[in-house]
Amino acid sequence: MSTVNNAVRRTALSLLTTAALALGLATSANATPPGIPSTATAKSELAALTVATDGAMTGYSRDLFPHWITISGACNTRETVLKRDGSGVVTDSSCAATSGSWFSPYDGATWTASSDVDIDHVVPLAAAWRTGARNWTTAKRQQFANDLSGPQLIAVTDNVNQAKGDQTPATWKPPLTSYWCTYAKMWTRTKYKWALTVNSSEKAALQDMLGRC
Repeated sequence: MSTVNNAVRRTALSLLTTAALALGLATSANATPPGIPSTATAKSELAALTVATDGAMTGYSRDLFPHWITISGACNTRETVLKRDGSGVVTDSSCAATSGSWFSPYDGATWTASSDVDIDHVVPLAAAWRTGARNWTTAKRQQFANDLSGPQLIAVTDNVNQAKGDQTPATWKPPLTSYWCTYAKMWTRTKYKWALTVNSSEKAALQDMLGRC
């Protein structure tokens, strides 16, 4: 019963926030990570990626990708992305977000509690492990897991992120089809930047999504 009540509460909160936005009583910002390439560039980068069968998950642990690390002062990576992707975000002395609003472009929901928001690794850590990161040093995996310079981190609805898990675009895409183009650009840029491989199904899905741009 508590799970059902929590789901109802979260849905009601999202609907109320959306209504407030429509009335001009609140504002929200779209999460827009840096470094999202143009469609033409993304297609070029996708074509340049090495196509290979995914490696094994043997030896994988999220602990091999240290996160979240301190970025500035008391703020770690998660808190930095919450401030970047939110609107009207207020933080306390420990950099925890005490108020603000977050629009999740994956599903179109808006939240006013940071606990309802996850920071998604666009290319999941496990997916990176299978496509090259298992051969990296821990220091490089830490850089990947906390990459603020490219479109690898984005604030989204927590249960949507959890439903995604470590899936690639071959088996999971954002619920909002209108975001598929941007998502494919972000995924492709991250794979290209970090010289990770793609499997054939993943590449086909990305080509289809970029074709919708």
